[in-house]
Amino acid sequence: MPPLRDPHLCNGDGQPHHLVVQLVPTGRSGNVSRLGDLLDRYRDRVVNSTTDLFAHAPYPLAKTLDYPGDPGLCGPESVTWPVIGDAAAFIGGIRALLIQAAHPEVVAGVSDHSRYREDPLGRLSRTSAYVTATSFGAMPEVEAAVAMVRHAHRPVRGESHRGRPYRAGAPPLAAWVHNALTDSFLQAFQFYGPRRLSTPEADRFVAEQTAIGALLGAGPMPATAESLADWLALHEDIEASPGLEAAVGFVRNPPLPWHVRIPYRLMFVAAAATVPPRLREVLGVRRIPGAITLGRLIIGALRWALGSSPSWHVSLVRVGAPVPEGLFRQALPTEGRIDENGSMRGTGA
Repeated sequence: MPPLRDPHLCNGDGQPHHLVVQLVPTGRSGNVSRLGDLLDRYRDRVVNSTTDLFAHAPYPLAKTLDYPGDPGLCGPESVTWPVIGDAAAFIGGIRALLIQAAHPEVVAGVSDHSRYREDPLGRLSRTSAYVTATSFGAMPEVEAAVAMVRHAHRPVRGESHRGRPYRAGAPPLAAWVHNALTDSFLQAFQFYGPRRLSTPEADRFVAEQTAIGALLGAGPMPATAESLADWLALHEDIEASPGLEAAVGFVRNPPLPWHVRIPYRLMFVAAAATVPPRLREVLGVRRIPGAITLGRLIIGALRWALGSSPSWHVSLVRVGAPVPEGLFRQALPTEGRIDENGSMRGTGA
């Protein structure tokens, strides 16, 4: 998604104003107005810093308005759209990368074939684009994202340290990666979302994600949230491996821009706190006291600054569904194809 451009606190010469000048009392209404301006600018900077991290791959829904009425795999009544569209999904993504590292053959495939060390933000952006396209996209966008992943996985094969052959497209490995993503987005929402899903809602989310995994040939895929959590926590193939420490270390401390390292580290701590004990032991991470509260604070701040995902927003517009008031804050990533009433302008469809 393209970053917003925020107005920096600069004077006409491009030099920053002193905050004492910005906050000189001019009456209560003037102070409130200035405080509001400062908060708006701060929010825009959070938006820019966050969206810049995901700007290293093409945005997958750039042409989504060419498919009016197409709900994709999930649709506006799904559980997937509000779960993936919430700020808690940031923690879900971190948690998924952690859990995926507990499988030796998955780690071997990443270590032997991925360029994540040389291009970490590119890998992050491509993974985000896949999740965005399959969750929110119209069916042609879903199919394009799945085809791209299948193509990228085709040459990924080899042998792990324990002598087991691996192939990225094999159903069991695809299932480990897919199920870790599904459970992680779900658990992140349950711990850090704006509300907790009921058991039927959580099971619906798993079922919706299963439809995505089926397109990649993943299997087995448990049918309920409880059986999914058990499948991951009790999986017989997880153990420490030569590449695990490096993989976990990279997830814990990736080479991010300096101004996002502290918020990211807080989200890592919050993500690790939701990992089941057996997996935490294999991964060598621990649950820090207060991590859940910390995670709720950081995600609450991100939710305030970012609002919900603009990909969710534009997908609602694509299918002609009502757009909830106050839920979205960022600009729609559609190059001016939405009118002032939130309706779709003429498309090439």
